Amino acid sequence: MTWLAETVMLSHGWRRWLILVVAGAIAAASAAPFFLLPALFLALPVWVWALDGAERTRGWRSLVGPAFRIGFAFGLGYFTLALHWLGAAFFEEGGLFLVLMPFAVVGLAAILSIFWGLGSSLAHLFWSAGAFRIVTLASFLALAEWGRGHLFSGFPFDLLGYALTANDEMLQLASAVGVYGLTFIAALIAMTPALIWPADQRNLVRRLVPIFLAILVIAGQVAWGNWRINNTTLVERTDMKVRMVQPMILDHADWTAANPGDVVNRLIQLSESKLTPTDPGLPGITHLVWPESVFPFFLTNYPDGIALIARMLPDTTLLLTGAPREPLGEDGLPIPDNPGFNSILAIDSNGEVVASYDKAHLVPFGEYLPGQPFWRLFGINQFVPGTNGWAAGGGNRLMTPPGTPPFLALVCYEAVFPGDIGDPTKAQFILNVTNDAWFMGSIGPAQHAQHARLRAVETGLPMLRAANTGVTLSIDPLGRITAQLAEEQIGVLDVVPSEPVPGGTIFNRVGELPFWVAVGLGILGSLIASRRPRRVA
Repeated sequence: MTWLAETVMLSHGWRRWLILVVAGAIAAASAAPFFLLPALFLALPVWVWALDGAERTRGWRSLVGPAFRIGFAFGLGYFTLALHWLGAAFFEEGGLFLVLMPFAVVGLAAILSIFWGLGSSLAHLFWSAGAFRIVTLASFLALAEWGRGHLFSGFPFDLLGYALTANDEMLQLASAVGVYGLTFIAALIAMTPALIWPADQRNLVRRLVPIFLAILVIAGQVAWGNWRINNTTLVERTDMKVRMVQPMILDHADWTAANPGDVVNRLIQLSESKLTPTDPGLPGITHLVWPESVFPFFLTNYPDGIALIARMLPDTTLLLTGAPREPLGEDGLPIPDNPGFNSILAIDSNGEVVASYDKAHLVPFGEYLPGQPFWRLFGINQFVPGTNGWAAGGGNRLMTPPGTPPFLALVCYEAVFPGDIGDPTKAQFILNVTNDAWFMGSIGPAQHAQHARLRAVETGLPMLRAANTGVTLSIDPLGRITAQLAEEQIGVLDVVPSEPVPGGTIFNRVGELPFWVAVGLGILGSLIASRRPRRVA
């Protein structure tokens, strides 16, 4: 390992670039659903050693100099491997779109890597020769991850903190510090091997102390999580019995070929399924949930379908369904230049839409096209087939349909944004409808589901997650999966959600304060450490 550390420190040019891209790709194995945490301990020290050997530059060049390229190269390897599954969506169309796939995947990875490059260059400005340098890099890397999740609409997939969520016990720390707090911790502890090598005048015990402390942190995380699980009493609701439908409807890719009557009848047939000979079916179900993208048409423009749904629903059953919603003006006509909303509709047994939520956080290039005039020059109106994109909703995610406890409505991708899903103190559960059909056969659906689980832990709210092709889940307020349908399994799932965690969570009360305190102290300490006379670590 001393040889490796010295090789990385002395490398430059394409050799350094290649080493860092490979190290970043290794680090990606720590992401969901693999959770190979040792990969992070193997990879992140390479970043530290590379900065140890990086040339220092002055002025503005320091932000785009060798340290930036080090972080960028590491990020390029990480994001290309961690998010490679996004390329599966391009197989929906083939042709030109399929040719664009590798450019799109690597291009997205490169854009995200800019954040890590800037974090790396800022860390190098405060670099020191001592052990505190790993705190410096962890602080600025965590800050870069926060920026990646918030700036330019945000894209917080595969934050480093998800590496510390491999089991129910490890999940619990998110209830106190959130996934950004976990990101700081993951980065810091995974860099500790960089303090062991290269060997110097310190004795072996002193060099091993940091990694032993890192192991103790993980052990403490698991122990606290086990204590929290065993000492939290959850109570099932008495006013809800929910049936979630996973229908595997793939007509969303081509609205012109869809048969509305067939789609509605298929959903009704599944919804009325009897799971056992004595199962009454829909009677006794208070809420029926259909996922996102099951309607390749505007449901409210299909009165025959609404009538079929109304006849299906018992008087005491409310349908909560993902559905496109076409906005109408006061004249009853579609509003010009508004392509419609990707929505959740609440429909009662009279066929009336009694509540709705319009998706506010849209997927760039998937649900709207940034820089659309430019792409139109090439005849491209939308990368994802089936629609011409969506308009963004107002952002009020709290839904309160009649006879239903208030809940937070999240459509698909909105569930990956920590701290930006609405006010959890006003809700009793989270409803997440999604369609991961674009990514069938890849790790995407499992990764997406893991991200959603963290929102339940952070908020202390149960989550009902209905997916078109999977994974449909019932998640308790501790993030544990209490029932599920396998990916690409057609069926229904009957569940009774629990009450929220008594008293809420620390994250509900203080939000990202622990994260900002840790990052702030880390940067302050880095400033002090960087001004000390240089000496060998």
